[in-house]
Amino acid sequence: MCHSKTDAILIGILRCFALVAGVIVILIMLFLVGEALPILRQVELLRFLKDPSWNPAEQFYNFTPMLWGTLLITVGSVVIAAPLGICCAVFCQYYAPPVIATVFRRLIELLAGIPSVVYGFWGLVVLVPLIGRLQPPGTSLLAGISILTVMILPTIALTADASFAKVPADYLRGAAALGISRWATVRGVVLPAAKSGLFTGLILATGRAIGETMAVLMVCGNVVQTPKSFFEPMRTLTANIALEMAYATGNHRSALFVSGLVLMAMIVALVAAAEVVSKGQIYE
Repeated sequence: MCHSKTDAILIGILRCFALVAGVIVILIMLFLVGEALPILRQVELLRFLKDPSWNPAEQFYNFTPMLWGTLLITVGSVVIAAPLGICCAVFCQYYAPPVIATVFRRLIELLAGIPSVVYGFWGLVVLVPLIGRLQPPGTSLLAGISILTVMILPTIALTADASFAKVPADYLRGAAALGISRWATVRGVVLPAAKSGLFTGLILATGRAIGETMAVLMVCGNVVQTPKSFFEPMRTLTANIALEMAYATGNHRSALFVSGLVLMAMIVALVAAAEVVSKGQIYE
């Protein structure tokens, strides 16, 4: 009876926390919609994709170059960071001696704790000049992808490491009893068993890449254009909000909130895709 009462209290507390989290998300959405309504009542949605440029002073509100910049920098960083992070976790769990694995984990955790502005400052001082030697000006899509890769790598690596640690030891003993090599065990047993956790880490890293502001603002050049090569400067939606919100008024300010709605829609789509994939894995 005591245990059932304690469980009921715990369940009630957890439900309250879930309700609060849901209410906060709804309030954020309502705030964004309310702030964006003034311009949405005056401007057709297609204009945000078809206007000649982004120039709010001239009533031009084209998000397309910044939307492409956000997508390219996110996809590029995730494509590079995902295999690197998973390989780091495989090394820690199955190849490195315990002492080295512990030190390696602590270094990755340290990377995860570094503020984004420090990454941006390092990228501006070190990475941008290196890229500029290859092809000026240095501030570019490539610089943004590189800095974001380093920033999201710890998220993927630590999540993958935790997922590998939860793989039942019986799986590994069974593979060893069959004479399967270590790499074959990792590829054929461990990765399939841990795919749910790996996917979770990928989603978390993608969400961080989409929302990152300060680091990409410092290294990408902030030119509103669709980059046609890795060496061209560009601007993301988040950087645009950070740069212009301080002085934006009227429709300009409302347009920035519309870009915030676009970012929120991207995150919702990401979460929805994760839910669909997770359900598919459950029913396999």
